[in-house]
Amino acid sequence: MATKSALAQQLGVVAGFTDPRADLEQYRTPPDLAAHLVHRADLEGDVQDRTVVDLGCGTGMLALAAALRGPETVVGVDIDPGPLSTARTNERKVGSTTSVSWVRADATAVPLCPPAAETTVVMNPPFGAQSGNEHADRAFLATAAEIASVSYSLHNAGSSEFVESFAVDNGGEVTHAFAAEFDIPHQFDFHEDDRRSIDAELFRIEWR
Repeated sequence: MATKSALAQQLGVVAGFTDPRADLEQYRTPPDLAAHLVHRADLEGDVQDRTVVDLGCGTGMLALAAALRGPETVVGVDIDPGPLSTARTNERKVGSTTSVSWVRADATAVPLCPPAAETTVVMNPPFGAQSGNEHADRAFLATAAEIASVSYSLHNAGSSEFVESFAVDNGGEVTHAFAAEFDIPHQFDFHEDDRRSIDAELFRIEWR
């Protein structure tokens, strides 16, 4: 298994959004954070020889990180066609041996029926930070509960009570939680800083 730092280095070539949408909270997942998430999933046996689905894949950072760790197949799902085009270019640059299927669809209502017992969801859903978009991550978790036996997802710091409660209500259980930092560059007019690091949390949930 390649080290986490080596995986992050491989992901350094993954381009972000050329025209990000604030309403979709489109931010490039930092390579080191993506490597951390997928490395943890790999250590738990949740990547190799499994189907990995990246909900709201954007330009493909998490999907490609998973593809570099030997899954059976990888599917990236996003509603916005622009980032999916970038994701295809990123796939060629990363050069993983596992190909990725890029699907344009609403990640909260995916047209997929993978075998749940063999499926892992990885995702960096919208945190719901925009007015009128509160708890946007709830629908992503609901989809994970439907199609996967385990999921790894990033959420705003302080989300543990909500995530744990949602998991229990939907037949799941949070088995691991990790603190993380999400580096956000200045890319929207309402951003006041050139770059800002926000606290986040990574959750592993087993779904039954």
